[in-house]
Amino acid sequence: MTDNKPLVLDVDGTFLNTDMLFENFWAGLGQAPIATLKICATHFRSPARLKQELAALVTMRTDLLPVNPQIKAVAEETLSSGREVVLASASDQVLVEQLAKDHGLSPRSFASDGRTNLKGDAKADALVQAYGEGGFHYAGDNKVDRAIWQHADGVLIVGNHPKLASEMTAAGKQVAEYPAGWKARDLIRALRPHQWVKNVLLFLPVLAAHNFTPSVMLMVLLGMVAFSAAASSIYIVNDLLDLEADRLHVKKRHRPFAAGKVPIRVGMITSIGLALLALGIGVYLGWAFLLVVILYMALSLAYSLRLKRMRWVDIATLASLYTLRVVAGAAASGVVASGFMLVFIFPVFITLGCVKRLTELTLATSDERLPGRGYGRKDREDLLNVGGLGVAGALVIFFLYSFSEQATMLYPTRWLLWVGLLPLAWWLIRMLRLGYLGKQDYDPIVFAMTDKRGIGILLILLSLMFYSAGLWQQWLGF
Repeated sequence: MTDNKPLVLDVDGTFLNTDMLFENFWAGLGQAPIATLKICATHFRSPARLKQELAALVTMRTDLLPVNPQIKAVAEETLSSGREVVLASASDQVLVEQLAKDHGLSPRSFASDGRTNLKGDAKADALVQAYGEGGFHYAGDNKVDRAIWQHADGVLIVGNHPKLASEMTAAGKQVAEYPAGWKARDLIRALRPHQWVKNVLLFLPVLAAHNFTPSVMLMVLLGMVAFSAAASSIYIVNDLLDLEADRLHVKKRHRPFAAGKVPIRVGMITSIGLALLALGIGVYLGWAFLLVVILYMALSLAYSLRLKRMRWVDIATLASLYTLRVVAGAAASGVVASGFMLVFIFPVFITLGCVKRLTELTLATSDERLPGRGYGRKDREDLLNVGGLGVAGALVIFFLYSFSEQATMLYPTRWLLWVGLLPLAWWLIRMLRLGYLGKQDYDPIVFAMTDKRGIGILLILLSLMFYSAGLWQQWLGF
């Protein structure tokens, strides 16, 4: 393909490792959710108008969109040889022109204009009218591009389409193939399975009630599966809403959707499937657990859409989401979660929410506000103070709990609970300090589950509580 004919590139799935319509939809959903949904409902049957309205609704950073490195290299080589490289896409004209400008491609482009959805035969007609029959080379990634390839001189096929390649070769076309596609391991990474460790919080009510019967444990395990599915479903939604912010982040830009390693469409389907799985298990475990799952998913969605951008509200929401896991454990097992437990864990989670933001601010590369968040580095002292109040509140509530009727019944040796205040305070203060110094993971719960020293401190606390309850004597005879 060394002639002077222009190289025409499809955009979605060819030049870009993403789809601009889906990018635009999620950007709109994050910035103006009601308006976005209204546009989708109004223009669902008119794709070209739908794309135009979405493109006009929000400003998108097309320069951040993930590019297919193979096709980018082909485009650069073509440009260096003096040939024209043109974008032709079913995406909206405004976005396509902006993308072409970002990458130094021809200012001439072909795209949907609000009236014509430029794909398949419509795109083929436009290109033939502009360049003549066989007057261009075309790169595409889908069966619908067959209509264009039939009129092109050279055929560039992106993705794994051996039948299409054979068909075009048999038709006498010059064919070049560029393998592409997403991998299951990247989708699994998008589910953040390492975050599922948070769901051990469902065991807290069982642990506090000293109820370790197999049937109860099985119900809690099922609850963990449901919450893992629900959490992963929302993680995907959160990633799709945060695509632009993640691409500006030093680490998060490597996330599967932000990096274009997994198609947005696949993420949407997976998210829906996981949500249905969580709700299905919820139905099995009973209406109380189902209600908690629904509340958790609704609050998580609200957090992703809006609450995470609201200063202090985001931390309270994070604490509430952690607390709901504990409530879910009680609902799944049938164990009653004491009021003291819920009042105690909330300030603990407030502290951990502050730790999360402190870590993000400490590791930030600039003094500007965190992308998509309500905090800047000047807020670190305030976060430290609020976290400190959370520590104090948790310790006071734990101390008061030791005098409650339930504590007297479950923990006869009360003074050991008072001794347990020391490792509890040590662990919480240590978490705050590590967050302030930026020496832990972006998620404090995940960090806590892998922090050997922290685990040791928590085991000391747990051992003291077990001894106070007489469980060591019951289990081990001492």
